[in-house]
Amino acid sequence: MSEYELVEHKSPVFYNLYERKDELQHTTHYCPGCGHGVAHKLIADAIAELGVQDRTILVSPVGCSVFAYYYFDVGNFQAAHGRAPAVATAAKRSNPDSIVISYQGDGDLAAIGTAEIVHAANRGENITVFFMNNSIYGMTGGQMAPTTLVGQPSTTSPWGRRANNEGFPIKMAEMLSTLEAPVYIERVALGDSKTVLKARKAIKKALELQKQGAGFTMVEILSPCPTILKLDPVSARKWVNETLTKHFPLGVFRDRKPEVPFTAAPQKSVAEVLGLTKEIKVTQRARVRTKDTTLKIAGFGGQGVLLLGQIIAEMGMREQMEVSWLPSYGPEMRSGSAHCHVSLSHQRIGSPVIAHPKVLVAMNEPSLRKFAPAVAPDGVILYNSRTLPQDFDPQGRNIACVPASEIADEIGSPKVANIVMLGALLEETECLPTTTALDVLSTMVKNEKLLALDKKAIEAGRKFIDENVLVGAVSQPDGYCGD
Repeated sequence: MSEYELVEHKSPVFYNLYERKDELQHTTHYCPGCGHGVAHKLIADAIAELGVQDRTILVSPVGCSVFAYYYFDVGNFQAAHGRAPAVATAAKRSNPDSIVISYQGDGDLAAIGTAEIVHAANRGENITVFFMNNSIYGMTGGQMAPTTLVGQPSTTSPWGRRANNEGFPIKMAEMLSTLEAPVYIERVALGDSKTVLKARKAIKKALELQKQGAGFTMVEILSPCPTILKLDPVSARKWVNETLTKHFPLGVFRDRKPEVPFTAAPQKSVAEVLGLTKEIKVTQRARVRTKDTTLKIAGFGGQGVLLLGQIIAEMGMREQMEVSWLPSYGPEMRSGSAHCHVSLSHQRIGSPVIAHPKVLVAMNEPSLRKFAPAVAPDGVILYNSRTLPQDFDPQGRNIACVPASEIADEIGSPKVANIVMLGALLEETECLPTTTALDVLSTMVKNEKLLALDKKAIEAGRKFIDENVLVGAVSQPDGYCGD
């Protein structure tokens, strides 16, 4: 009888401890006999053998694969259901030297994520997709998946899948191989030692092609799901080999480098594309009186809330700052709630969402009450009124009441109330120069009469702050500074 040496090892691509588990931190959360654990091991070994661990990014979406980031010691993203190929595309395009992996189940990739995978493959994105096909929804209780076999029962088709009602199983490897751009597509299985070894080779080849910059690669992996199939692990693997492979034949469906014609993008600056060359040249100058700040501007639809945010963002760009503008609004064009986040920074902006703005511009009372509590403790609130509501507690924040709507009416148009508030904002915070605001308005406003009103509105807003807030102001118990 031959003697065998038992060799066991844990890939260096895995963490030493799986922190999701309070106990048994050397074991995974996958069910006994599940194919995910085997696939994880094959992928980890391939990453280690190719020497790309330090530049690998793994994208795991919703499903049994969602906790892959607890196991792989690489860069990790967790994507929304079905969106892994889109996230992987962004990761690869912004980090071209990285190795980007999208790891998805059949419900995720072939159902809710059909559009993402088809278009990523059609564009030939240089990413690698590992597609776990166990013919069922695993994590959420065994519903019918796009890959469920005809006649196979599930919680949503207890009588079995009917081709005349639910259609036939979708064969993703075959379907994607009809596209021009994919470089390598293969279907493998995790049914026994022989098929696992073939899967190992396919996984490594897919990653190696990405490393070479070849293009889109995908390995579909037929995998056992003993728990949902109500089979023991050995029987589940046997079912993969004897049943699942009959409907999803193993093999290579694409292994070639397509000829992709290259068309260079036009070499034009953003200013040239937007037709702002003249204006940008006029305002190209050293930064003058610019400050980093974050703003939330809120009010009713129709008060120019979003436009005010756009103007401020455009001003920041012209002062060579990093900017972001994120709008939020309801379905109503008028009278519905609307607000936007604006960031102005001399450094890169990590997220357009602002939890605690330094400045709140509240164009109405509901916005004041809703957003004031989130303003930074040392922040500023500009409120469109002469006084604060009597029961409003500013909690120590600096508040300037600016009756922008009244001032706009006096100027001659209620439409410029947001511009009055812009003037007040610039004077109160000194975040950007007023001259830049005038430059932006001259570009955006084509109506000469309205432009003249806007210029008056900015000056009126500045003047109100100068005369009623900054000069001779007396602090009141309610936080309002008045004469």
